[in-house]
Amino acid sequence: MFTDPRTGAQHQAPSLKDPSSRDLSVVIPAYNEENRLPPMLDEALKYLEARQRRHLSFTYEVLVVDDGSTDKTTEVALAYSSRLGFDRVRVMTLPRNRGKGYAVCRGMFASRGRHVLMADADGATRFADIEAVEEALKKLLGKDGELAIACGSRAHLEKESIAKRSYFRTLLMLGFHALVWALCVRGVRDTQCGFKLLSREAAWKTFSRLHVQRWAFDVEMLYIAQRLGIPVAEVAVTWTEIEGSKLVPFWSWLQMGRDLLFISLRYLTGAWSLELHHKEQ
Repeated sequence: MFTDPRTGAQHQAPSLKDPSSRDLSVVIPAYNEENRLPPMLDEALKYLEARQRRHLSFTYEVLVVDDGSTDKTTEVALAYSSRLGFDRVRVMTLPRNRGKGYAVCRGMFASRGRHVLMADADGATRFADIEAVEEALKKLLGKDGELAIACGSRAHLEKESIAKRSYFRTLLMLGFHALVWALCVRGVRDTQCGFKLLSREAAWKTFSRLHVQRWAFDVEMLYIAQRLGIPVAEVAVTWTEIEGSKLVPFWSWLQMGRDLLFISLRYLTGAWSLELHHKEQ
């Protein structure tokens, strides 16, 4: 359900299986992001509003999914909805924290866009880089295609990031990448960048089969896409590290490594399949 902050009315969320009614949906998962969310929304909405003024037929929506925050994330997001209108900025508040993957999934299922972008609440990726990601998606789709995914990538920054990281963190990062390549996804150098654009049909086919609810969900999503033959492109984006990350380096990498093993083993043993895992809730 979505709440219109101007009227207080409750609105039923639309379905990803409905025909699209917007050109672009932007899904932003947010957990305790009252401080980092405003700059991100300011940048994104400034770009989207300017694009709409340049191209009057362009339509968009922003969906903020509050993943059970204990701060004022929902109130902050609702202020934008009140100012710009419920039709442009919608806020979904989950009753408890379920994980980034679950929050993105909920937003995807409630989106109305022909293309659906997932973007992190910290604003680490320059939002205007959506143009390069869109161009890659269009090339994959061609004239009549319905299935494609374009991933923002920080792989071109790898040498720089290694130079700034401790030896231990670099070792963890390289180990994670090696596990991804060995167990799940090949051909995508940066699976974890939170800036990914999907065609509407690709969003349905991948997220309706998703099992992982936390940080490693990107890997499973791309694994599903590759298993289903959905074309995937990787596009370099401008990325800046933002303070306030929710990831605790050692334990988060450890949890993601465990999830990678689970993804591989559960698909190999048949515990998980590519059948639809869950319907929209």
